[in-house]
Amino acid sequence: MAKLQDFNQRFYYLCLSIIINAAGNALAISSNLGSAVWTGSAVNLSKWVNIPLGNTLFIYGIIVTIANQLLIGSFDRRRFFSNLLFTLPFSYLVQFAQFIFDSLGVPTMDFWARVILDIIGLFGVAVAVSMYSRANLIMHPNDDLAYIIRFKFIHGSAILSQWLSYIPPVIIITIAYFATGKVYAIGFGTAFALIFQGAMMKWSDTHAFPKLKHHVDL
Repeated sequence: MAKLQDFNQRFYYLCLSIIINAAGNALAISSNLGSAVWTGSAVNLSKWVNIPLGNTLFIYGIIVTIANQLLIGSFDRRRFFSNLLFTLPFSYLVQFAQFIFDSLGVPTMDFWARVILDIIGLFGVAVAVSMYSRANLIMHPNDDLAYIIRFKFIHGSAILSQWLSYIPPVIIITIAYFATGKVYAIGFGTAFALIFQGAMMKWSDTHAFPKLKHHVDL
């Protein structure tokens, strides 16, 4: 009974976190002031190769899922399929949520209102990542990458693991810029995420839904 209750709690927070994460990412994109680093790089890649954002995010997820397996050093079937299971609905939910925020007029709001919404969106992303990292049922492969780095290589540091996991998207943003001459979804919010995302996750680990504890399986 205790195990069932624990699973039900983890599953509830997982579902809630997916909604919060998708909405937070979409709100940051819609604000036009810069989104989280991984999302911003997906937007730039989407513009570069001229395919829908949802498709780009999903392809991204497949590539990072494979990279995670290489970092683990062995084939983890549960992690492999759970990464894909997360990224499929999440990718298109972000695209849908952005459409909703755009329809509500977020891109045309006053500058300072968009700054506040951008920060709220990015904070929501940090809270969501903390939630489903702790639940550890399924995770987006991008966040699972930071999770693997955090607990396998750097002794649990949330801040350093986030910074290290940002290296691939920063490289993609740079390449896309040289290919197109333009940068999209990169700005205040991206710098904010680079500096504070790990710290916001660390704060969320103990303050956002504190009854949800880490379930580490590495």
